Amino acid sequence: MFELGIENISVFGLPPVDFVNLAADLGCQHISVGLTSFGVNPHQYPPFSLREDAALRREMIAAMRERGISISLGEGLTVRAGGDVRGYAGDLDILCELGVTRINTVSMDPDLGRSFDQFGVLAEMAAERGVRTTTECSPSLAVSDLATALAAIRHVGRPDFLLLIDTMHLARSGSGPADIAALDPGLIDYVQLSDAPLKPRFDSYYEEAMHERMVPGTGELGLRELIAVLPPDRVYALEVPLLSEAEAGIGPHERLGKCVEAARALLIEAHGENVQ
Repeated sequence: MFELGIENISVFGLPPVDFVNLAADLGCQHISVGLTSFGVNPHQYPPFSLREDAALRREMIAAMRERGISISLGEGLTVRAGGDVRGYAGDLDILCELGVTRINTVSMDPDLGRSFDQFGVLAEMAAERGVRTTTECSPSLAVSDLATALAAIRHVGRPDFLLLIDTMHLARSGSGPADIAALDPGLIDYVQLSDAPLKPRFDSYYEEAMHERMVPGTGELGLRELIAVLPPDRVYALEVPLLSEAEAGIGPHERLGKCVEAARALLIEAHGENVQ
């Protein structure tokens, strides 16, 4: 059965308790979370830090319990050149306090061998806390395509280190439904759903990915065909930042409400009525 979520970059710094309530109001079951405010903040939300504010963590946990929301993905655990993921131990502990059972990691270190080794260290740290780890490919990252992501999975060699499929990144890196259909579905642990044109609209891939994606089904990524070959019993989380709409004063309920409706329609079309 599909479950729907909303990803952190879609809400541009919405405070955590408000984010929980937004997801519940829109009929979703999950959110993703980073530990600090988002850098782009068109609605001028007050800054927050779940890392530093224990009272805010308690308020968020209480809100999630009351509204039936869980955190489907912990974010912000990036491999960087010259850094060491062992420094994320404290962040992992806080994410576990919030109830996180899955984290995602990506690498900005161009040294693939070191990136893969760091993935392994982080996956082991997470597993010690009962948390599994995913990684994804993106043309803007060291793991730039599906083949490289699969090589990372093989290198780490853990059953709890799996693939996250971001539909925009997957298509833009040159893969599609046939590539996904050829995979063992057990390798795919999580799906981030958005749409986009096949060709970039911005000079910066990062800017487009972080600020301006499209409502599912309105772009050129072939989401119907892709969803049809993705495993049905996964979280499908909406990673649809719409900065131009936010800057025009359109609030998160309106921006993301239409994304939730579109995603639900696509999922039902591909796999029937089993969508929560």
